Amino acid sequence: MTPLRSVRALTAALVIALGGLVAAIVVGVGGLVAAAVLAVGGAAGHGSPSSPVAAPRAAVAPAALRSVVARGARGGRGATPGDAATERAFAVASRSVVYVANIGVGSGSGVIYDAGGDIVTNAHVVANAQALRVTLATGRAYDARLVGADTADDLAVVHIDAGRLPAARFAASGTYRVAQTVLAIGNPLDLKQSVTSGLISALGRTVRESNAAYLPDAIQTSAPINPGNSGGALVTLDGAVVGIPTLEATDPQNNNGGAAQGIGFAVPGGRVTSIASQLIATGRVAHTGRADLGVVATDARQQDQARGFFGNGGDTVPTVAGAIVQDVGGPAATAGMRQGDVITAVDGQAIGGEDDLLAALAQRTPGDTVALTLDRDGGMLTVRVRLGELAAS
Repeated sequence: MTPLRSVRALTAALVIALGGLVAAIVVGVGGLVAAAVLAVGGAAGHGSPSSPVAAPRAAVAPAALRSVVARGARGGRGATPGDAATERAFAVASRSVVYVANIGVGSGSGVIYDAGGDIVTNAHVVANAQALRVTLATGRAYDARLVGADTADDLAVVHIDAGRLPAARFAASGTYRVAQTVLAIGNPLDLKQSVTSGLISALGRTVRESNAAYLPDAIQTSAPINPGNSGGALVTLDGAVVGIPTLEATDPQNNNGGAAQGIGFAVPGGRVTSIASQLIATGRVAHTGRADLGVVATDARQQDQARGFFGNGGDTVPTVAGAIVQDVGGPAATAGMRQGDVITAVDGQAIGGEDDLLAALAQRTPGDTVALTLDRDGGMLTVRVRLGELAAS
């Protein structure tokens, strides 16, 4: 055998064993053939050669998606199981995310709610709309009309004349948890079909929206949310929509109130389906599920600029922190509250002003009974109020 023939016939085999990890590489010099076999502990029980990464049990990926994942797994150098799961979630959920153009005003995102053309988005995305246009993930565009909006929840539904659309799957409350990986899919800064990733940072947040309404049970996420993401989808790795991104936190110490990094909020999926289904059925929200005390209030300390407003001597100014009642009706009137009462606590929780009162009420539901601590003409008393339901805005 000549040296050349010896080189061509040369075969090198390398076997490395590390714990449960076995890798075998065979290289043939000449025709150059490479094969790799990887077995990690019991990983073989979670996948197959044709499906390197097993899909989450809650997800059933369509055939086209399985093909995309398989191609990615074969061709992506350095890809990890986490990458494949993220790609799969995006492929599932992005089909249901649309671009919403509020002609002459701005743009944002939306999520296909049903196959018949109803799309849910944020109310602020379609505010003051004269003309709306929706572009699907496929690139096809349609004129849209506003079905209805609920500004308190910052939700709206628009409709396009199209059928057999890929409707999103909304996750039920309690099916997701803190520290779970999520993707934010939308159209930030007109960059269509963009995706960012992060975690569910917290659940049950009460946050104040730009229209001064309070959003209860908001999902806090570290997935970056930018202008244009509003109305899009916050999804888990099984492709289910857990929320609709609506706002990002601001930091007073950052650029005079600029965006805080890694803190965004979404309307939870359960809330989305409750409001959207009502808007689709009747064009309005009959049941908000929000607690109503029946008062109009403001910060008590601000009344030092409005002496004599209540006609109680002309110079009397509240000396305690709290929410001072300017107008009273409904449940509060039934419980005996009066104009000029200062609410200093709700169920023992201190109230420093209007914001604290609204936040406390956002955590209650219609029918709850709360104990209010009041300052009335310098004397303290407690009244119990059975909360009503706040009318839709």
